[in-house]
Amino acid sequence: MFVRVMGVNEGIVGLRKLSQQYAYTSIQMHESIGRKVGLTGTDHKYLGFLIQKGQMTAGELAVLTGLTTGAVTGLIDRFESKKLVKRQADKKDRRRIIIVPNVDRITKLVTPFYKDYQDDTDEFFGSFSMEEQKTLEKYFAGSLEILNRKIEKINKK
Repeated sequence: MFVRVMGVNEGIVGLRKLSQQYAYTSIQMHESIGRKVGLTGTDHKYLGFLIQKGQMTAGELAVLTGLTTGAVTGLIDRFESKKLVKRQADKKDRRRIIIVPNVDRITKLVTPFYKDYQDDTDEFFGSFSMEEQKTLEKYFAGSLEILNRKIEKINKK
């Protein structure tokens, strides 16, 4: 039996708190990995944007990350000093600089810290029935929608 707390039952509050704890623990894991590879947790996660999206301008990276262009310049400087990216003039417009990720170097740097985590996560997800996997997919997709709406709302203020 669920007890209602201010219109929301305890089970829902418990799920929300568990989701928050997951987010906090994820941040801790990424900070740990970042320290091991010589970056902050946030910086190392921004490498993921570059791996996923590929080369882009500093302005595009600023929009994607939500960072100011000045902060992105510092980020790119840190990545470049570790040979994780290089700046390259745009062939069509030499005034524009393209940030090109060194995918091989980034992969070699972070894979040792993620391989077992990815394997364990795949095994864990595989332990769920197809119906349960659809529920998980609904949770993650819905959570992303909520997060993106919140980001948009905050950025409009």
